[in-house]
Amino acid sequence: MARNHLLREYAPISDGGWRLLDEEARQRLTVALGARKLVDFKGPFGWEYSATNLGRTDDVAGALAEGVSALRRRILPLVEVRADFTVSRRELLDHDRGAADVDLSDLNEAALRIASAENVAVFHGWQDAGIKGVTEATPLDPVPRVEDFNDYPKRIAKAVAVLLKEGISGPFGLALGPGHYTAVIETAERGGYLLAEHLRRILDGPIVWAPGVRGAIVMSLRGGDFLFESGQDLSLGYDHHDADNVHLYIEESFSFRVATPEAAIHLTSSS
Repeated sequence: MARNHLLREYAPISDGGWRLLDEEARQRLTVALGARKLVDFKGPFGWEYSATNLGRTDDVAGALAEGVSALRRRILPLVEVRADFTVSRRELLDHDRGAADVDLSDLNEAALRIASAENVAVFHGWQDAGIKGVTEATPLDPVPRVEDFNDYPKRIAKAVAVLLKEGISGPFGLALGPGHYTAVIETAERGGYLLAEHLRRILDGPIVWAPGVRGAIVMSLRGGDFLFESGQDLSLGYDHHDADNVHLYIEESFSFRVATPEAAIHLTSSS
């Protein structure tokens, strides 16, 4: 009998094989889940957890009896996200024999896809899922970004100054898409001083690689401004298998809401 909906016990995968897959997924996801490094994470509360309490109500029209009124609680439903992948049965058997170079490329791609989807939902929103992202919620005008990354410190300093003027304290974090992250990390300013180190001193916080981010986002890390609720945290599950491959997936459920819209500012990707 299945222990839970992931149905892992039905997969033709040894205990050692599952340890390999879980560890590979953990390593890949830890690197790519940029949003989680900058927002408040609460949970996981389990697969059965279905909605986030918003603490607000709406009036219910039409009383059931005279002198009786009613309010409906507002909630934010969690969204379930899944990325499918396959693993060769031969590769898993070779791992059980001691092979160290197991091909898990499809798992790695699935981990990047689902991490990117989570990052996009948090930073840019997901209208169909009822999620308003950080850059959608902020009322602050975006800071234009120029192509010369040597000018990045001026724009980061301006973004931090705008947040401070709004009464938003630091430290601050910076989320960058892969291309921008690489450019920042590889750029040296005049005199050989690394651009990334200069930015960290301005922010007093981390620079985060976040696949899915468009442009860059500076946001406060003081806490309480950006709220991520996890139902089921990212987990591997079993779908089916055939003679050659095991069909698996990475799955999670979550909600996200912005409590303080003015606690972040977007650096657009064009000048």
